[in-house]
Amino acid sequence: MLVLTRKTDQAIMIGDAIKVVVVEIRGDQVKLGIEAPREVAIHRREVYEDIQRENRRAALKKPVDVEALDELLQQERSSEDSNKG
Repeated sequence: MLVLTRKTDQAIMIGDAIKVVVVEIRGDQVKLGIEAPREVAIHRREVYEDIQRENRRAALKKPVDVEALDELLQQERSSEDSNKG
């Protein structure tokens, strides 16, 4: 892990496109500003971990059989139409 010391208004660069600026230091909290291309996702770690956990859960789910569902809906509509007539 690289450890850097920065003061308010000082920045670090990550590659050529990501800039992290120390916006404010108050007590034991540091406020950071991040400039990055739109295609770069930026999340707090706990949010990132929630997203990863949800993605893993979604990947384990069985896919919906769309054709079977469509057939059931068509049967239901046919049944409703015959009850009306």
